[in-house]
Amino acid sequence: MSETPSTSYSVNQPNSSESEQSLSTRHFNVTEPVVAKRICFYKSGDPQFNGIKMVINNRSYKTFDALLDSLSKRVPLPFGVRNISTPKGRHCITNLEDLEDGKSYICSHQRKMKPINLERASKKPLPWQISRPVSARRRAVQLARENEIGFGHRERKITTPKKMLVFKNGDVRLRRTIILGKKNTQTFEAFLDYMSELMQYPVVKLYTTDGRKVPNLQALILCSGAVVAAGREPFKPSNYDSLGYSRPAKLLGIANRVYPKANAKSESENTRKWKVSVLTSDVPSAETSSKVYITLYGDRSSSGPIFLDGEEGKLFQRGNEDIFTVHTGNIGNLYKIRIGHTNSGNSPAWHCEEVQLLNLFSGEQFSFPARRWLAWDQANGEISMELPVFHQGQPVLPVTVYEVHVTTGELWNAGTEADVYISIYGEKGDTGSRQLLRSQKPKKFLKGQTDIFSVEAVHLGHLYKIVIGHNGLGSGNGWYLDKIVIKDPITDLDYTFLCHRWLDNGQDDGNIARELTLTDASTFPGRQELELKREETWAAEKWKFQRGNILQFYNKLTGGFICISPDSKVDALGDKKNKYGLFDVIVKRGNICIFSSHQIPHLALALVNGYAAGKSKDKTCCELRVHLQPNGSAILESARNPGHTVTFNLQGKVADETTGYAGLSREFVVHVKGVFHHGAIILLNTSLCQALSLRPDGSCSGTGQQQQESYWKVHKIGSGVCMFESVKNPKMYLKIKDGQCNGTGTGDEYCHFKIEKNLEAGSVSLESVRNKGIYVGLLPDGQTKPVINIGENNIFFYPQVIKFGREKPMGTSAAPNQEKKDFRESERQPVKAQKQISQTPSTFPPSKEMRNPQGGECPPPSADEWKVSVLTGNAGTQVNVTLWIYGDRGVFGPITLGKDNRKQLFLPRQEDEFQVANEG
Repeated sequence: MSETPSTSYSVNQPNSSESEQSLSTRHFNVTEPVVAKRICFYKSGDPQFNGIKMVINNRSYKTFDALLDSLSKRVPLPFGVRNISTPKGRHCITNLEDLEDGKSYICSHQRKMKPINLERASKKPLPWQISRPVSARRRAVQLARENEIGFGHRERKITTPKKMLVFKNGDVRLRRTIILGKKNTQTFEAFLDYMSELMQYPVVKLYTTDGRKVPNLQALILCSGAVVAAGREPFKPSNYDSLGYSRPAKLLGIANRVYPKANAKSESENTRKWKVSVLTSDVPSAETSSKVYITLYGDRSSSGPIFLDGEEGKLFQRGNEDIFTVHTGNIGNLYKIRIGHTNSGNSPAWHCEEVQLLNLFSGEQFSFPARRWLAWDQANGEISMELPVFHQGQPVLPVTVYEVHVTTGELWNAGTEADVYISIYGEKGDTGSRQLLRSQKPKKFLKGQTDIFSVEAVHLGHLYKIVIGHNGLGSGNGWYLDKIVIKDPITDLDYTFLCHRWLDNGQDDGNIARELTLTDASTFPGRQELELKREETWAAEKWKFQRGNILQFYNKLTGGFICISPDSKVDALGDKKNKYGLFDVIVKRGNICIFSSHQIPHLALALVNGYAAGKSKDKTCCELRVHLQPNGSAILESARNPGHTVTFNLQGKVADETTGYAGLSREFVVHVKGVFHHGAIILLNTSLCQALSLRPDGSCSGTGQQQQESYWKVHKIGSGVCMFESVKNPKMYLKIKDGQCNGTGTGDEYCHFKIEKNLEAGSVSLESVRNKGIYVGLLPDGQTKPVINIGENNIFFYPQVIKFGREKPMGTSAAPNQEKKDFRESERQPVKAQKQISQTPSTFPPSKEMRNPQGGECPPPSADEWKVSVLTGNAGTQVNVTLWIYGDRGVFGPITLGKDNRKQLFLPRQEDEFQVANEG
């Protein structure tokens, strides 16, 4: 047997020069059958690949390389088939003679093989399995299942299949059409793997057609038309958009214009060719390293951004003229252009002298003098400019500078450090996507701040919408946008676009770009915004007006509470302890309620002929409509006679016709009784839609959602002193210790907080009992931190009751004994417990003695009733006296020692006796 020839010589094997050998060879080839090898080839690492069955002989494949080329067309691998090995990957096949008949082999595009189970791979798939996706897609499903429990937030998945065009980076001729669906968008990494197989080269990064990186599935789904697939090389600009296949991406890059759908006309009828001449100025450093683009606007449509490509490093040099030929659709009559660059490279600044256009279809010529810098650090900081067309005998469209006022919301962590872009749309086109770079404030997009930017463009006429978003990069990139107001200096009109939503991957609907339409011009924008804020306030505060709640109405101007006296008179002069200032809520419908006096149940707050009074709660004049204002206060309007409201003068009396408008007071702060009763489940709201929450790492944040993870259980320690235990994570308490404020407390003295109520704001502040003058505060990003009270609202919390607790935490009651004892006789009586404690929190005994081992209170260990005798010394008191009883099982209390006639108790050298009953 002759030696097997090498692969390199198998193609050029010479015939013998002798005629006998030549005739003999030809006779052998005709009479003897060619030996064929039946072989099955599988894909490396893919047991679901059905296998390619082939017949190998010296006629079908002359060389081993020819076999590799044939397999590359049939086995989907990023670089084609470059290696063939045995099933376990131990031996590599290098020539045709090494292949054995009836055997199976594995194909790979790299030297490293991924073995597969041949038994599983050789099984014929069932009919419903034939259409299953390739392995990368199945790997995506597996990865998604594995990641459901593990990693941070899950990537957003597509719900409706959508068509997308994928270009190869730098080569518009190589493109693939794909359908984005649930199977190929399980994870971003698996999608890149799928694209590698589809494009036949390793895809590492994706870009929008204007060069902005697509970092995740969320951004990919937002891309509405086309993307560019790249390896490790940087983005290569090209005329991706000019082909008419893509639609503008909502990832705000360079342009976001909505293009009309293609009609049934032929491409030749809709295509226009333009000659573009760009002259760079002859001034020092006029050249640029950026990618330059141009956009043409006609009365039918726009071209979209067209990159002016050429040999890198030789374009747009100082004093040079660069000429390009570009293709657009039929945009109609040209009326403006936009030229700009991507601000990339080592020297992105560019001084443009002039732009000239020649329509090769109609022969029209246009000249656009520029003579200005396009640089962030030059002139007005713009990197693009718009130039209007001059038509003979027609007015030139003016170039104007729009003033854009961007207001960030008041929520905690509402600001952003991401790059923000805006695109303004009017009846005469759009501005394209512009980065909001230069604010008049030292730092942009802070909580509650209004930033002012300038956007220069050819006048757009009447504005009707904007698209605004950010690139999702940077720390704390989420953003709560309140509104945008655009001022037009030519028409002197203000255009208001309300948002009141998050632009954040982890909040709201997860979008980081929003399309905002113009506020209804038929209504005053300020009124519409006011109504929107009222709706938000009602959604956050309506819990106060639930049936069974006990309310107090505080008047800011008079400094008193609304009270109904037994003679049915109403005023706003009561203090917070006035029993006639308590009202029970009876809900009628919607925001219409009856507020019945808690002390005089048959009377309710009413409006009679426009004046507040106490009337029988069965009458319709008692039905009041609650209007919550953005500042949280409430206006009480008659449901029967709209326009009539509960109103007082500055002296706290019911306003009459003699009261001037300036002396009227009709807004009230609503307070709910029993918020901090023992065992209550509450939210400590930090805004209308945020609450103090405990995070898994033990830290606390004021940006939590108003859900279970933000629930706190109240443990009442004493009068006005509480602990707050996480409901979701029991035995974890809010605490201030060692300069830190978090939720890792164990129920010790560092977890005790004094509740300071702010009557005018309806809020509370939490002061550490252990560290006087130190409060639970919030940083701008919402993180908790111990702070001192300097008058700012970062220490204000707005409690909301999820479940009410009980007023007396241990079910205790105390009443003075009716029988008075003489001082001398009392010396012979045994005293079971004797302790006089002021209600002032600073006189509390050490908290370690006040709690049981489990961190809460417990009843006394023995009898159900106690006899308490209190002997007053030479000085008496009229203040409330509170008693605690301590035992080895915990603390019994607090017990308030008192009765209606306060003057008869705790007189000098007097003994007072009380019966204390344990009702728990």
